Amino acid sequence: MKYFGKTALLLCFIYITSAAKLKHTNKEFNQNRSFPADFLFGAATAAFQVEGGWNQGGRGWSMWDYHIETDSTFIFDGTTHEVAADSYNQYKRDVGLLKELGVNVYRFSVSWPRILPLGTPDYVNPEGIAYYNNLIDELLANGITPMITIYHWDLPLRLAELGGWLNEDIATWLGDYARVVYQNFGDRVKTWLTINEPFIICSLGHAFGKHAPRIESPSEGFYECGRNVLLAHARMYHIYYDEFKSQGGKVGVILNCDMAFPSTDSQDDAEAAEDYLVFTLGQYAHPIYSPQGNYPQRLIDRVGNASALEGYKQSRLRPFTPEQINYIRGTSDFFGLNHYSSYYVYRNDSLKDSFVVPSFEGDLYIGTYTDPDWTTESSMWIYGFAPGLYNLLLHIKKEYNDPTIYITENGSVDKLGFYDEDKVAYFRGYLNAVLDALEEGVDVRMYTAWSLMDTFEWDYGYLMRMGLYQLDTDDPNRPVFPRKSALVYKEIIRSRIIDPNYNPEPNDL
Repeated sequence: MKYFGKTALLLCFIYITSAAKLKHTNKEFNQNRSFPADFLFGAATAAFQVEGGWNQGGRGWSMWDYHIETDSTFIFDGTTHEVAADSYNQYKRDVGLLKELGVNVYRFSVSWPRILPLGTPDYVNPEGIAYYNNLIDELLANGITPMITIYHWDLPLRLAELGGWLNEDIATWLGDYARVVYQNFGDRVKTWLTINEPFIICSLGHAFGKHAPRIESPSEGFYECGRNVLLAHARMYHIYYDEFKSQGGKVGVILNCDMAFPSTDSQDDAEAAEDYLVFTLGQYAHPIYSPQGNYPQRLIDRVGNASALEGYKQSRLRPFTPEQINYIRGTSDFFGLNHYSSYYVYRNDSLKDSFVVPSFEGDLYIGTYTDPDWTTESSMWIYGFAPGLYNLLLHIKKEYNDPTIYITENGSVDKLGFYDEDKVAYFRGYLNAVLDALEEGVDVRMYTAWSLMDTFEWDYGYLMRMGLYQLDTDDPNRPVFPRKSALVYKEIIRSRIIDPNYNPEPNDL
C-alpha cells in the first residue's frame, strides 16, 4: 500500500454512512452570486521553498539543508533549494506580483534557522530579523496584509540532532522561537499560524522517512510526533495570550485535510471512513477544537486494542495527562485548512496482507482509490474533485461547532507555459465549492491559493509546478511570468464572481 500524505493518499475525510447521501456535484457556475465584500483572497509560499539565500545573511542549517546537501538522491529531480525563487534577494518582486494580483493577504513563513541559526534564542540573527521586517513593511506599504506561518518544516539542524519532533523539549524550543517572532513582528502582524500540517510532519517525516528527518517509525514515532506537535502548538498559543495579547492578533494552527467518500454503502466502508477521520483530522483537531479535548475515543481504543494484540503492555498512543488535555483544548482562534484532493475509502478482506504490523496504517486498516476522471495529466498527487471541499467544509462546521475557517492552501499542478488550463479549471471549481459552502452557512472567511510562484516542492524539487507565476529555474536571475491561472484568479478577486467565459491571453495582465 502506498504511504500516506500528499504524495499518495487522502489526508482527511468525512464520515458519512452512505455514499448516496453525499452531494457529489457543485452547483453550476452562476455569475449572479458573488463572494462577500469582506471575504479575503490571498496567495501563499513558505520560506524554505522560495527564499533561497541558503548561505546568506547568517542563516543556519535546517534538517532539510543537511539531507539535500549530503544525499544527491534525496530530491527526485536532483534540484536544490539553494536559490529557489530567490525571494531573499527579490522580495520586492514578490510583493509586486501580489499587488498585481490584487490579493488582500500574503501567507508566508519565517525561517527558523534564518532567525535563530542555532535553533535557540541564545543568538538572534539581526540580518534575519531585518529581512522579515523589510518584507512586512513592503507588504503593508502596498496594502497587503501579512499572515505568518511560524513553523513550516525547516527545523534547525542542531535541534533535529537532539531528537526534533520526537523530543518533548521541542515544545519549549518552539515556544522560545515564537516569542522572538512575536516580539519582533507582532506590532504589524495580526494573524499567526503556529505549525503547518502536523499530519505531513509526522507521516512523511517520522513514519515513512520520505521527508526530513527521514525517520521510519510508523508504529510509535508517528504518534509521538503528533503528541509533541499538539503540545508545541499549545505552548505557542499560550505564550501569545500570556505575553503578547496587547498586540491584538489571532493565533491558529493549519491542518491538512483532503476529502474521501466511502466506496460503498457497506458497514465496513462506513467504519473505515470513521476510522480514517479519527486517525487523520481527529488526531489533531479533536484535542484543540472539541469541547472535551483529548484524542478521539475511537483512536484511543483502536490503537490500544492493536497494541495489546501485538504484545505491548501499554498503548503505542501515549496518553495526555488531564493537565495537558486542558492545556491544548481551545488553543486556536480559527480553523486553518489546507486542502487539495478527494478519494474513495474501503475496508475488506483484500487488505489482509497490505500493512506492516505494528504501524499506524495497520491500526487504521483501510484502502483508498480515486476516480479516473479526477486525475489530470499534469497532477502527481492531486486528485481534484471540487465537491470534496464543499463536503469537507460542511463537516468541519458540524463537527467543530461552526468555527471560522481560513482556507490557507488550495491549488494544483500544471505543465510549463502560459496555458495552464487544468489549474484554471481547478481554481474555478474549488472557488465555486467555497461559494456553495457559504450559501450553506459555513463561516469561511479566506481563500489562499498555493502558490504565488513555482516553489521548491520538497522531495519533488521542481517536478511539480504549482505557481500562479512560472519561475524560470534555468535563469540565474530567476524571472517569473504570469500563467493564465494568475489572470483568472486576478479577475475573480477584482469582480468577486467566477466567470467561466473569461479567457485571458498572455498580454492581458
